[in-house]
Amino acid sequence: MRQIFFTYSLLLLLTSCSNNLEEVEALVGGQSLNKEIATDVQILYSDSAYVKVIIESPLMIRYMSRDENIDEFPKGLHVRFLDQNGKEKSWMDANYAIREEKDGKIYAEDSVVVYNARNDKLRTDEIVWDEANEIIYTERAVKIMQPSRGDTILGFGLVANQEFTKFELKKRFSGIKGNFENLAKKLN
Repeated sequence: MRQIFFTYSLLLLLTSCSNNLEEVEALVGGQSLNKEIATDVQILYSDSAYVKVIIESPLMIRYMSRDENIDEFPKGLHVRFLDQNGKEKSWMDANYAIREEKDGKIYAEDSVVVYNARNDKLRTDEIVWDEANEIIYTERAVKIMQPSRGDTILGFGLVANQEFTKFELKKRFSGIKGNFENLAKKLN
């Protein structure tokens, strides 16, 4: 994606924040940080004049240093992946996320759900969206529900396209029934 456009709905404020500040400071190596806070954020990613991704969040904190900008979404985010006609192809929700600008990745965690236009749904507790390669991946437990096939799959580790129409599990869960049920409950 060649261009990234940031649209902020409300004014930027400089205040303090306690949500995972230590984690963010560790990512930038203890450098002096400047902070911007924005509410009701909408970020548009475009390529060749087509909006391809829309990220929305009630709160974004941008930590800026000389070498790195990091965006924190402490109240979660909603991501919409669009085709060239602006039609939504897939969505991702998480209760918390960090975007590392230098790496071009969003690290989403806490009740992550990815779903597509076929109503397939992925649940996990952590996922990484690689913006440049247009993939999502995780090393964690996953639950994939495919109602059109009448199928539910449990596994560990996954790589998928960001549209969540193609995916590969690193390890399909084949444990005893009790373990399968416990994992399924955890990911509900």
